[in-house]
This record gives sequence, structure tokens and C-alpha cells, in this order.
Amino acid sequence: MFALGFSSGLPLYLTGSTLSAWMKNEGVSLKTIGIFSLVGFSYTFKFAWAPLMDRYYPPFLGRRRGWLLITQVLLGIALVFMGQVDPSRQTVLMASLAALVAFLSASQDIVADAYRTDLLSDEDRSLGVTTFTLGYRVGMIFAMAVALTLSDLIGWTSTYAVMGALMAVGVATTLLSPEPQATHRPLSLVASVVEPLVDFFQRHRVGTPAATAAHAARSALQKGASAVWRYRLALGTLLFIVLFRVGDAVAFRMTTPFTLELGFSNTELGVIQKFVGMAGAIAGAVLGGVLVVKLGIKRSLLLFGSAQALTNLLYIALAARGKDPLFLALTVGADNFTGGMGSAAMTVFITALCNRSFSATQYALLSSLSAVPMHLMGAASGFLAESMGWAGFFSFTTVAMAPALLVLLFLPRELGRTPHPEAALEQLTHPTPAPEVNAELASTAKKG
Repeated sequence: MFALGFSSGLPLYLTGSTLSAWMKNEGVSLKTIGIFSLVGFSYTFKFAWAPLMDRYYPPFLGRRRGWLLITQVLLGIALVFMGQVDPSRQTVLMASLAALVAFLSASQDIVADAYRTDLLSDEDRSLGVTTFTLGYRVGMIFAMAVALTLSDLIGWTSTYAVMGALMAVGVATTLLSPEPQATHRPLSLVASVVEPLVDFFQRHRVGTPAATAAHAARSALQKGASAVWRYRLALGTLLFIVLFRVGDAVAFRMTTPFTLELGFSNTELGVIQKFVGMAGAIAGAVLGGVLVVKLGIKRSLLLFGSAQALTNLLYIALAARGKDPLFLALTVGADNFTGGMGSAAMTVFITALCNRSFSATQYALLSSLSAVPMHLMGAASGFLAESMGWAGFFSFTTVAMAPALLVLLFLPRELGRTPHPEAALEQLTHPTPAPEVNAELASTAKKG
């Protein structure tokens, strides 16, 4: 799981922060760097082709491992070609290659997430997800820390060639790993799209088919209100997933240009990321995985999300202090530590929401929602930084977490769990009529 996570995390920064550093070195404007967030829209829309990866089998290695091998080999090749381009003079070509890398990386994520969901039992989920998240964070930091250091030594072209060669870690892992036990395969492409959506809303709602039938006799207005209320858990869950990454999405593209603008070299930033950042990410992912088991998913998301937001305040202090290597190390360490914790909790949460029969499509859909702000808000990050200044910019990224935490407060305490059969039987035999919305919402908030 660690090696698979490493392979999944490696390409992300190579079209994100590492590419931003390269573009900043070449004199590209902050606005253009921010707009390059749009090359990663494949992460947002990967649910569109996830059903194809659920429905069709490559002619070798099985459904999961076959697709993993294809995407990993193509990623290695695409990264090598990406390094041959000058981002200041061949901006359109660079954007095209970066978009291709993002598409292949998103495709690898679809299959890796499905593979993990299929392979891990409920008892092994937290440990397996923690290990995968740890590898993912190390891959991200490795792609940034090592790449930045290498860029000062061997140049960006050779650096991206090295990063492409590192995809061999994923290839070797795929070849040596077992194929998960075969699960339900959709009978048609249409079924592979429809069934995962129906399954998700059926499992994450309040009420049962019997309750649905009881409400069907009511007026059209009552039925509509009842349906919205019955699916409030699913709808609230989707809204939370969209909002949780807003602050990180805005900050993600600008933190590297910000630190370079303070006067730090690629090597200085790379060394700090390599040692302090990696240590923080590892510690955060491990501690986050342990605490999710002890605290539960909801409390963990509240705690870790708040911590993630507050670490952005350190960037404001860094802007005031100027070039201070020790304070940069503190900031990077705290950012990666809380980021590792938040990623672990969110990954456990999304994994728990998925049905193994539709794991590729459901995980792709849910994780795609979290990527929406990464690219929409990320594209505006350069404009925000130039207009607000660094202090105002990082203040905005701090408060941007608040809407997600407010939504989370109104979700049930036991997030990610389907109803117990006995509870479902109780609903079946004693269906509850359409509730008084305000009263039940207040009750739900108190319980959460």
C-alpha cells in the first residue's frame, strides 16, 4: 500500500507546486501560474471515465492491476516529455503535456483507490488507508523536495526525467501485488454509471424502501420535502466533501512562488521540504490514522480540518519575518503534519462511503468532488495573491475552511457507516412520517 500510494502521489506536485517553482524560475507571472491550476481538471472529472475502468478489463493482469500498469507506464513517458519543454516560451505545449500527465495521474488514482477499497477488509481499512496515505504524502513531497534540489544541480529537463523513471516504483508494485477477488461487474456501460449512484444514495439516506412507499401517498409537495430530507445525509456529505479542500485549494498553487519570492533558493526549499516536510507528513499520516480509530471520523475531521486551516496563519508570520529558514522549516513542518492528518481522515471517510462492487466509480466521484475547488479556486489564486497581498491571501485561505466545518457539525456522529440491519428493520416495520425539519435538524446537531 505504501508503494502504491507513493506512485499515486508522485505526479501531483509535478503539475502543481514543482511546476509552479519551475515557472517562477523562468519569470512567468503569478496570474499565469495560477491559471495553470486548470490543467488538473482531470482530477475533478475523473468520475466520467471511472465507469469504463469498472466495466472493461485489460487483456492482462486483471481489471485493477491491468489498468494500473497502463497508466503508470504512460505517466513515466509523459513526464520525460514534459521536461523537454520551456514553460516561458512554450506555454501552450507545457499546458497540454501537464494536462496529459494530470489525466493519466487521475486515471491511476481511480484504479489505485478501487484496488485499495477492494483489497482491504473493514478491520484493515484504517491501517491500510493510513499506509497508502503515508506513501501518497511521501510521493508528493519527494516530487517537490527532491525535484527542487535536483533542479539546481542537473536542470529541470533531467529532473523531470528522473521523476518519470521513479514511476518504476509503481510498475514494480503492480507486477508483484495480488489482484483483488472479483466483485460484481456491471452488466453494461450504462449500468456501470447508474448503479454506483443509486447504490450510494440508497445506502446513505435516512429511511428505507418501506418508508419511501409510505411517503409516496402524500401530496407532491410533501413527497418532495420528504425525499430531500430522507437524502439529507448523502447531500450533506457531498457538500462537505466539496467544501473541505477550499482553503488548501487556494493556497496550494501559491505557497511555492511565495517562498521563492522571499528569497529562498530551490535547494533551500527542497532541503526543508525533504527533511522537515517529509517528517511532518509521515508523522501526520500515522498519527491521523491512529486518531481516526480512537476519535471516530467526524471528530477527526473537525479537529484536523481546524488545524489545517490555522497553519495558514504561519505563512502570514513568515511574510512579515522575511527570509527566515528556521521559521520556514516550522511552517512547512506544521503544514505537512496537519495536511497528513487531514488527508488520512478524509481518505478513511471516503473509503468507508464506498461499496466494493462499484469502488472505482464511487471513489472517483467522491474524490472528484474534493478536487473541484482545487482547480476552480486554484485558477484564481494568482489574481487573489496579486490583489490582496500575501497577508490578505493567507488570511482568506484560513477562513475558507469555516463553511466545511459548519456543514460537518450537522452530519451524524458516525460518518461513513451504513445503517445497522436491526436499525433498518426497525425503520421497515415502523416507518417514520415526514419529520418536522427544524426540530430533527436541531436534534441531529446536538447528537453530532
